Amino acid sequence: MRQDWILDVLADLRTFARQNSYSALAEQLDDTLIVAASELKSGDRHFKAGQTDSHERQAGSAHIWAGGSEIT
Repeated sequence: MRQDWILDVLADLRTFARQNSYSALAEQLDDTLIVAASELKSGDRHFKAGQTDSHERQAGSAHIWAGGSEIT
């Protein structure tokens, strides 16, 4: 799984949520981890190097909106 790093990120966010009493967020991240693991396991997405889908573009836009910078 080339993209399994996302599971680590989601798990870290869940840990943060639990440690800071964000119980609803922690529960949502539990569900999100299950969905992400399932999609990664299914291997339905095969992108060529540098190709992104609409979700990746939206995530990048949200990151920039939140004060981050885009890496090109």
